[in-house]
Amino acid sequence: MSDKNRPTPQPGILDIAPYLPGKSGAAGTKSIKLSANESPLGASPKALSAMIEAAAKLEIYPEGSSRVLREALGEVHGVDPASIVCGNGSDDLLHLLAQTYLGEGDEAVMNRYGFSVYPIITMAAGAKIVMVDEVDYRADVDALLAAVTARTKVIWLANPNNPTGSYLSDAEVRRLHAGLRPDILLVIDNAYAEYVTAEDFSVGLDLVHEQQNVVMVRTFSKMGLAAARIGWMVGPDHIVDAINRIRGPFNVNLPAQMAGAAAARDLEFNERLKAHNAHWRDWLTTQLQGNRMRVVPSQANFIMVLFETPALAARAFDTLVAAGYIVREIGPSYGIDQGLRISIGSEAAMRGVAQVLTSMDQSL
Repeated sequence: MSDKNRPTPQPGILDIAPYLPGKSGAAGTKSIKLSANESPLGASPKALSAMIEAAAKLEIYPEGSSRVLREALGEVHGVDPASIVCGNGSDDLLHLLAQTYLGEGDEAVMNRYGFSVYPIITMAAGAKIVMVDEVDYRADVDALLAAVTARTKVIWLANPNNPTGSYLSDAEVRRLHAGLRPDILLVIDNAYAEYVTAEDFSVGLDLVHEQQNVVMVRTFSKMGLAAARIGWMVGPDHIVDAINRIRGPFNVNLPAQMAGAAAARDLEFNERLKAHNAHWRDWLTTQLQGNRMRVVPSQANFIMVLFETPALAARAFDTLVAAGYIVREIGPSYGIDQGLRISIGSEAAMRGVAQVLTSMDQSL
C-alpha cells in the first residue's frame, strides 16, 4: 500500500531506535531479575499502605498538580513545592522538556553512553542528538563543552550515569554549567541519586536555585515504586510554568501520588535500601574484579562488568541465565558489546552471581 493512502509519521520518527527494556525470565520460571535496577527490598511498607488506602477512591480524578506529593518532596528535600513538577515517571518529564525546548534544527548534547532515552526524545522533537566520547566510561566535561554549537539547546546529563554507574562531582557539574550559554538548558538526571555514597557528589539543587537554565529530574522507580511510575523535577519558575502548560492534566494517578508521598517521608526505609546497596555493590565489585573481568566503579544500584571480548560477555550472560539470573546485555542499546550490567539484588542473588562468574572465569 502506498504511503499516500495511510497516515505517515513525522520525518525522522521511523529513524528512532526504540527503547529496549531489561529482559525478564520466561513465564513460569523462577529466574531472578537483575536487569532493570529495581529495589531488592521491595517498596516502603508505608508506601504500600498509602497505595492500598488510595485504591478505595479509584472513581475520583487525582488532584491535577500532585500537590500532596509535591508537598512531601518539598518537606524532605527542603524545596519550595511550587518549584516541583511531578510526572508519570521521570521519562514523562524528560519527554516534556525535549518537547518544550527542542525543535527542528536544534541540537542536544550527551555523553556517548548516556541514558538511551535521550536520543529518542531528542529526535522525536525534531532535533539532532550529538553524542560525545567519554574518558574510560565517564562523561568528559571538556568534550561536552567542545561539542556545543550555536544550535545547541539542551545538555542531557545522567548523574550517576546509566549504564556505566560513573558520576561527575559537584565541581565538575558546575564547571560544565559555567561553560554553557545562558540559553542552553542543563538537565541533570539524578535517577540513582538515592544510592550515591561519594562525598563530592551533589544532586544539583543549589545549582538549580542559583541559575535560570538548570533542572534536576528524579524518580521513585529505583526506590521500590517502579510499577507506580512516579517522577519529579525541580526547576526555575519559568521552566516549571512552561512544563505545566503541556503536561497531562492528571499525569500522576492518585495511588501513585499517595504512595510517593509516603515513600519520600519513609527515611528509615530509604536509608536501609541505600546501606544494603552500598554493601553488596562494593562486595560484588571486589569479588568480580580480576584479570578477565573489570568492574567500572559505580555509584548507582548496579555495576557494569567488562569482559575481554564480546564473546566472553555473551558466554557470561548465557551462563548466568542458565543458572537463573537475568542481567542486562548493554551491547544492543549502548554499543558496549563486551559489557553486562548487573543490578544489585538480595544477598543470595549477589553471592549466586559471584559464584557463577568467578567459576566461569577460573574455567577459561
